[in-house]
Amino acid sequence: MRLTPARFELVIFDCDGVLIDSEPLANRLLAAHLTEIGLPTTPEQSFERYHGMSYPAGFARVEQELGRRLPAGFEAEHWRRLELLLAEELEAVPFVHDALARIATPACVASNGRRATMQKTLAKTGLISRFDGRIFSADDVARPKPAPDLFLHAAERMGAEPARCAVIEDSPHGVAAGVAAGMTVFGFAAQTDAGVLAAAGARVFRDMRALPDLLEPKSY
Repeated sequence: MRLTPARFELVIFDCDGVLIDSEPLANRLLAAHLTEIGLPTTPEQSFERYHGMSYPAGFARVEQELGRRLPAGFEAEHWRRLELLLAEELEAVPFVHDALARIATPACVASNGRRATMQKTLAKTGLISRFDGRIFSADDVARPKPAPDLFLHAAERMGAEPARCAVIEDSPHGVAAGVAAGMTVFGFAAQTDAGVLAAAGARVFRDMRALPDLLEPKSY
């Protein structure tokens, strides 16, 4: 099997929507839960409004839209429902296992999600062995994406220069964070509008099988 040469020192993957196909499940659940508490929301609206945000930022936005605080216990109940749903239905992003097998460059995960949840979802999809011990979350830094802090933290911990890091993202918030960190950003547009990712500063691709070739020196 051919492996990509080391154009970069480090490849930093977002988690949800890049490694694990969680976005349709998470947005279906969030839309239903918000509708229950009086904020009618479709899965499409959930994706549009909250995609790429940290959960605290997303819940704060929900409170603004509601015009009141979330009901007591809402967040705990939401996490309970989400973990059950992911445990039952979650799968890896199509072809991500094949892509990772062809990438020799060191890799890590840096996501606005919670580390404990990522460990479970990566285990569920057979990806934990690739990233165990190299999982970074918004809990590690003062400011989540779209600030560059998380990506810079991951690069520092992995011993890589930011200018020689590639970021794989699927949200404009994540792309903005990678660009602000001075990294090369590839936007995975399987579910996100390609124009939005490109406008944020990403080089766009739509099929995970294309990623190893994009990381090769000859693609520049």
